[in-house]
Amino acid sequence: MKEAMELVARLVHAEPGARVVQVSARRQGQTLGTALGEAATAEEAEDRALTRLHQRLGPDPRQPRQQPPAPRPPAAGPVRRPELPEAGGPSAPMPVPSAAAPPRPLPEEPPPDPEDWSGELAQIDLQLRRIGWQREQEATYLQRAFGHPSRGRITTFADLIAYLQVLQGLADGSDPAQAPVPLRRPELLSQCDQLLAQLGWDAGRGRQFLERHFALASRQQLSDSQLLQFNMLLEEALIDPASVALPSTAGS
Repeated sequence: MKEAMELVARLVHAEPGARVVQVSARRQGQTLGTALGEAATAEEAEDRALTRLHQRLGPDPRQPRQQPPAPRPPAAGPVRRPELPEAGGPSAPMPVPSAAAPPRPLPEEPPPDPEDWSGELAQIDLQLRRIGWQREQEATYLQRAFGHPSRGRITTFADLIAYLQVLQGLADGSDPAQAPVPLRRPELLSQCDQLLAQLGWDAGRGRQFLERHFALASRQQLSDSQLLQFNMLLEEALIDPASVALPSTAGS
């Protein structure tokens, strides 16, 4: 008997009038698929993400898929031997080999981190004072967002900027246990790679799609919010290709 599928919902973005929720389907520790949903409230966004996940996985993702019944063996009858071609006659057509799998998208090299982060760290201190968080409140939030309670353990500039951007959007007196966590760029890029692979697009087609919708040539030029929106467009292309303008194939 298969283990029941587990659904995990996570609020990944929040701003006035908009919430984005990511829902993942897992079974036995393996992620079967993820989907994003955007709406005015977290509940509506989660419902939209569940609908998208349902469309991508097929049957209701809340329940494990049912295996179809095994076909019954055919009734016994006379056995017919295959007819062999006569000598010198036309031979049977050779099977045509299947087309090669589409190339996987090439990873893009991120720009190097700057050496001086002092300006961004000073802005974080200003935002923390504005919100009213002391060291304990910041530690609570960092544990939720990054898995550790110390700002000094943030090791990438992208994570530091994501942290600063979320703080800039928080209201004074926000609860660190309820405030939305920042978008994690490595997770967004990993999800983007998975979606491109499922679509069967190489780097060229992915770049065409990016240029058409954002007028940019590289994902590294996208902000975290734009990268999230790009992933949602890729999901739309995967679920309903007619709903978005798709890039042309090579040679078309």
